[in-house]
Amino acid sequence: MTHATPVAVVTGANRGLGLETCRQLARRGSSVVLTCRAQDRGEAAAAQLRAEHLDVRFQRLDVTEAAAVDALSAFLQAEFGRLDILVNNAGVFSDPYDPADPAAASIFNADLDTIRRALETNTFGALRVAQALIPLMDGRGTVVNVSSGMGQLSDMNGCCPGYRLSKTALNAVTRILADELKHTGIRVNSVCPGWVKTDMGGAGAERSVQEGAAGIVWAACLPDDGPSGGFFRDGKPIPW
Repeated sequence: MTHATPVAVVTGANRGLGLETCRQLARRGSSVVLTCRAQDRGEAAAAQLRAEHLDVRFQRLDVTEAAAVDALSAFLQAEFGRLDILVNNAGVFSDPYDPADPAAASIFNADLDTIRRALETNTFGALRVAQALIPLMDGRGTVVNVSSGMGQLSDMNGCCPGYRLSKTALNAVTRILADELKHTGIRVNSVCPGWVKTDMGGAGAERSVQEGAAGIVWAACLPDDGPSGGFFRDGKPIPW
């Protein structure tokens, strides 16, 4: 990275992939700002990582609240004067998925307010944070939008339209940001961590949080000549 001690922000980081991403970034030498909506859970998560002798602090952030995003930007400016790594991990799965009742998550039965909630967090929230924090990078850094294979147009199936639409749109945000930043040193990519054992992914998922976070951290720590505007899983390109 561009500084001896990179400054990283991870959203939605009190548990699961976000927490493990904070851990791995801090182990690689970053000063990490762990963010999430719940003050008590965020403080406890940061304390857990500090107990592992890692440089992690907590700042409350609800990505759907403009005031909270502005407050985070002000904190970073006052505390560090810059940002090197942004991981947009905060996300929700709002579709009423039930394997025993596939029709419940059909697009024909989708509640539009449920889809809006997914878009508000998974797409607009990530964009809101990017708009506020990328200027702190001063022309050099990395942005990782944590996406999903469920947002791939090349392999789009039925079911769960809120989550699918929001992740497809997030990938578009990645492409637009990368193009508008192509003459800078800021690299923007989407990462699919795979199907991971988290509260969202469930106990039957194929991958550990350590495996899922590794691909996110790879993209967060790209060298200055690394790729931008791509979609990756485990450090390898995948189709949009």
